[in-house]
Amino acid sequence: MKRMFAVSAAALALMTAAAPVMAQTPEAPKAERMAPHQMGTLLTLSETAEVRSTPDVAFITFGVVTEAKTAEEAMKLNAQKMNSVFAAVKAQGIADKNVQTTGLSLNAVYDYPQNGGTPTLRGYQASNRISVRVEEVKKLGGAIDAVVKAGINQIDGISFGLKDPSAAEDKARIEATKTLMARAELYAKSLGKTVKRIKSLNENAAMSAPPPMPMVRAMAMKAESDTAIAGGEVSTAMTLNAEFVLE
Repeated sequence: MKRMFAVSAAALALMTAAAPVMAQTPEAPKAERMAPHQMGTLLTLSETAEVRSTPDVAFITFGVVTEAKTAEEAMKLNAQKMNSVFAAVKAQGIADKNVQTTGLSLNAVYDYPQNGGTPTLRGYQASNRISVRVEEVKKLGGAIDAVVKAGINQIDGISFGLKDPSAAEDKARIEATKTLMARAELYAKSLGKTVKRIKSLNENAAMSAPPPMPMVRAMAMKAESDTAIAGGEVSTAMTLNAEFVLE
């Protein structure tokens, strides 16, 4: 009997050694085990802050429209005038990198009789448009006069902006954050709670400027010296969306 017991004990020890060790699952953090109603009250707020700044860069789009009997003549005449325009732009100290072609087209032009007869081909119209970035707003009027003298006969519009909007954006961020925090504290106090933390925060940035100046108005602003241009202000807006936890 003693020998049988010894064998059984050895077998039992072998079975115990061979048994797999079960990994223990770590206990979930307390916050994850809390029921939704125990995590506090969630408050979602949104705020848009706007910062207005004096623009330091302008964008103007203009072009040359020419018409001739043949397509070749229309394009040739247009190219000659555009070469003069490019030279005038360069003479204003505007770098080549700030000049970009935005449109080039050639279209047949027809005359339509009032009695509804068959249209007749009058010729061809060529159009070449460029966009120019002017980094000295005070020189914008002079630049417009120069290109008009060089041959442009269409101004599509003018817009204004900031070379580096980061400072205005940061200012808008700070203002929006202060307003959000103050409003969250107000809601918490009215509910008899306190602001525990911010659960989430995201932003949307936008910049707006005065609407582009139409061609007719721009051409009508001719003065004795330079064309008078008012840059006004540009608006940099930052919208913050935040979710607060109240307790």
